[in-house]
Amino acid sequence: MIRGMNRREFLQIGATGLALSSLGNYAAAFADTRKRVGLIGSGWYGKCDLLRLIQVAPVEVVSLCDVDSNMVNAAAELVASRQKSGKKPRTYGDYREMLKERDLDIVIVATPDHWHALAMIDAVKSGADVWVQKPISVDVREGQAMLAAARKYNRVVQVGTQRRSTPHLAEARDRIIREGKLGRISHVEICCYYHMRARGNPPDTAPPANLDYEMWTGPAPMRPYNSIAHPRGWRAFMEYGNGIVGDMCIHMLDMVRWMMDLGWPGQVHSSGGIFVDKNSKANISDTQTATFAFDELNVVWTHRSWGDAPDPEYPWAAIIYGEKGTLKASVQKYDFIPRGGGNPVHKDVTYELEEFPEDKTEKDLEKHCAPAIRAHWKDFLSAIASRGKPVADIEQGHISTTSCILANLSMQLGRSLKWDPVAGQVVGDDEANRLLARPYRGPWVHPDAATV
Repeated sequence: MIRGMNRREFLQIGATGLALSSLGNYAAAFADTRKRVGLIGSGWYGKCDLLRLIQVAPVEVVSLCDVDSNMVNAAAELVASRQKSGKKPRTYGDYREMLKERDLDIVIVATPDHWHALAMIDAVKSGADVWVQKPISVDVREGQAMLAAARKYNRVVQVGTQRRSTPHLAEARDRIIREGKLGRISHVEICCYYHMRARGNPPDTAPPANLDYEMWTGPAPMRPYNSIAHPRGWRAFMEYGNGIVGDMCIHMLDMVRWMMDLGWPGQVHSSGGIFVDKNSKANISDTQTATFAFDELNVVWTHRSWGDAPDPEYPWAAIIYGEKGTLKASVQKYDFIPRGGGNPVHKDVTYELEEFPEDKTEKDLEKHCAPAIRAHWKDFLSAIASRGKPVADIEQGHISTTSCILANLSMQLGRSLKWDPVAGQVVGDDEANRLLARPYRGPWVHPDAATV
């Protein structure tokens, strides 16, 4: 959409466009307009994503939304200090009011997982292209509806699985896997051994005055407010997400699928539970394995939020085993170890601290992830310009998300689940299919792929 602008704005955008021309085709997206951006969920990663966008494109952040008034006000001050115009974005407590303005080209959805589906679907209906954090949904039917909405309204949707845009991982894919240095690959291990599960059992309390807890809960079951959940601790509860599998497995599974051009797993099996930390209020598993069965290839996930990692150098990683060697890959580096001698290959993460000095001091920024997020934005903006599919298109996010949800359902049911991607359901298992959609708390209505 071309919007009116004055001569000064036009000249500023033109100069910026020239400066960005070396960064990729995405600069063409700004030849005639400054993209207007809104953020839903102004917490930790919402700000990380938004501030990386400001670094690589001449956007104007015009709207921020969060149910925590302190959080959204602080984010507005920060954005004003970082964007070129110096303007403070409008702030909202209800994302529906923000979308009613219908003046946004790009909407970032960075809420807790249980809010992704409704916010993303409403954003594409409003005419915006959307960046939605992973996992895309808390249940399978939500993901199907999100994919249907993106296609129906012809919107570009990028999922925040930025491993697909991580420079050293792209190099590992191209230099090691695609050049055949591993030979035949028939086994992959993916893992997370971070001690990231919430511990402790603080008492439930009244929510703080700055938090609209009714809106924060939204379609999820209403739990008594607990200080673990907000901010940033909500992943401790299955009511709001899918545990460590939904948080960390999706990244590694999606990375392996991208590196190896894999589609849907044909069967998923998982087992685990709360085996060690039984005193915490958290209700997600502390120990879990899952097997994603592809043709002549198993991808096996393991997480433990206790004990030591088998390989301290790769505590959150993928280990890809081939006939000719092994590839270890993580957000920090990769190592190729050939069998029977030969030259190993090592590559560390690429930092861009001198080019983007804000990264050095930005609070809570994962500095090693910043280059990947910037590259992910460039890819998304190129797709907006071409109206094509980005590298982490919503369909790819749906496959990786659904696979992880099926792992949790398999653990819950105590049996393997065979997936039919055409029918969009589990084969011959009515009980499992009934669990593909979680009940919504009223007045919120669960989205349906047939009616979005």
